[in-house]
Amino acid sequence: MTKRVAVLMGGWSAEREVSLVSGAACAAALRDAGYDVSEIDVTRDVGALLDALTPLPDAVFNALHGRWGEDGNVQGLLNMLDVPYTHSGLLASALAMDKAAARDVFAAAGLPVAEGVVAARDEVLAGDVLPRPYVVKPVNEGSSVGVRIVFEGDNFLGVEDWPYGAEVLVERYVPGRELTVGVMGPNGGAARALAVTEIRPNNGFYDYTAKYTEGRADHLIPAPVEAEVSDAALRYAVTAHEALGCRGVSRADFRYDDTAGGGPEGLIVLEVNTQPGMTPLSLVPEQAAHIGMPFGELVVWLVEHAACD
Repeated sequence: MTKRVAVLMGGWSAEREVSLVSGAACAAALRDAGYDVSEIDVTRDVGALLDALTPLPDAVFNALHGRWGEDGNVQGLLNMLDVPYTHSGLLASALAMDKAAARDVFAAAGLPVAEGVVAARDEVLAGDVLPRPYVVKPVNEGSSVGVRIVFEGDNFLGVEDWPYGAEVLVERYVPGRELTVGVMGPNGGAARALAVTEIRPNNGFYDYTAKYTEGRADHLIPAPVEAEVSDAALRYAVTAHEALGCRGVSRADFRYDDTAGGGPEGLIVLEVNTQPGMTPLSLVPEQAAHIGMPFGELVVWLVEHAACD
């Protein structure tokens, strides 16, 4: 019997448009692989979502990005329905999306994180809560949504109209290079890292626009870094994936400060994305292809390893 897969996509987060592209690409790949696929543009109408999932499919491919689709909310509903779904479960999703909580998990696992503090929005507006330069970011958004870097001499923090909640995560700015590592598993064995990619934005830092606009950033794979740095990044990514309890695929993002002589001590873990993009520009599909796993095979692997938890 042909396996029926529902692809959840869209949603109402700041990453809606990216999710629609991810979902369409994954749905097409699954159809090409012989699955019976339905595409569901998720809205706040839970009743409509339940209707769209009736009768229950054999598996759900979760292509949602950002809040409500990546933070444990949809995962909890799918757990209640007892339908297997791709990517991480409720707890890992919620932990990874809460950057402050994830930082605590990483530090407890012995991973290097930047000095940081969670502050009230009004505190950040009143003055520097860390020495400059520092990074201001929402506690629970993805894809660099809302991220600002505050350098010496800046007089505008950009949080006056902050729509991301009453709390702000402020971290020491780490100079250097942007690295990222995709991780797959577990699938009855240990998780494995895919590759190390260096991301070089063509203008400014790797913000939302640079991530999803063709030509705004170069992806260098494998990253042109020392072997010991690459090995450490691969190892740290797996440790972060396992410390959060992730499954399916995740992607760990790093800053690598090579301004003080290089070496693994310059690596800082920034965050783990439990629902990495699956667009034509996305990093995890690119890394999978680098190790010999085409996009369609990656999507099928995710469906075949879907689970409830």
